[in-house]
Amino acid sequence: MTNMTLQPAITMLPSPEHSDWTTQALARAIEDAGASHVAPDAQPHGMIVGWGADTEELLRVLNETPSIQWVQLPFAGIESYKASLTAHPDLTWTSAKGIYGPPVGEHALALTLALLRDLPERVRATSWGASSGITLNGARAVVVGAGGVAQESIRLLKAFDTHVTAVRRSTQPVPGADLTVTTPQLREALPEADVVVLAAALTEETRNLIGEAELALMKETAVLVNVGRGGLVNTDALTTALASGAIKGAGLDVTEPEPLPDSHPLWSERRCIITPHTADTLEICVPLYVARIRKNIAALTERLNGAGSEEGAELEGLVDARAGY
Repeated sequence: MTNMTLQPAITMLPSPEHSDWTTQALARAIEDAGASHVAPDAQPHGMIVGWGADTEELLRVLNETPSIQWVQLPFAGIESYKASLTAHPDLTWTSAKGIYGPPVGEHALALTLALLRDLPERVRATSWGASSGITLNGARAVVVGAGGVAQESIRLLKAFDTHVTAVRRSTQPVPGADLTVTTPQLREALPEADVVVLAAALTEETRNLIGEAELALMKETAVLVNVGRGGLVNTDALTTALASGAIKGAGLDVTEPEPLPDSHPLWSERRCIITPHTADTLEICVPLYVARIRKNIAALTERLNGAGSEEGAELEGLVDARAGY
């Protein structure tokens, strides 16, 4: 007699903020992976969370659905899900970390080059003006973070023959970096940096990682690029530093608060480029997230049928619920 393969039942927490096409894409991903797409009350094995889904609703569903073993989150940064992670640390949690590295790294490079070549000022110009700009070739860069975005940023920066110092919590070397130092050594690395790229997770330890003291250590010709989370930077301190010319410029795809109020002085700051969290748009993200979902459902299927690790180590993007990333 042939053994029947147990196919996982997966529920979904869609976003009320985004169009139906994203919800449909996630539902197709569940079915394409051979799983059943079921309602939360049908005792699902796992849950797929959509972009912008209600975090309070997520916690409620998890509290009421003990059958759920695995939760897939749509972002690399997961600080907005802290309540659910704290309440259910023993679930298998996976995020989108790693999959958005290429587009976000690309965006970080675009902001870096634009700042070094004084494009914020040039796009506002109404006359020819004087020539200006600094090359990225041979520069020294500091990249804060060790995940997919950080590693892709390092890879792209190295194409310009830059010297890259990676800053992370642990001492384990970051692939591609010339030097890896720990977070307490950040201040030692900043004075030599021409470019500082922030690509770290937002935790209690990294909030306001770049503040008045750190900005004061940077060269006047240095630029700061944040594609991680807005809370990594003290916005008031950055606003002051840019207004005084303490640093050359800032490129922000994320801000604190977010969205940044229309009246905020950073919008009119000539040394600043702000993009509204568009380093990874839905058009970019959906195919990447769908691929992650399919792979992880396949891994969950193996686990349910006794072919995978009980800890779920074969799933991609595993999250340490207690550490918050």
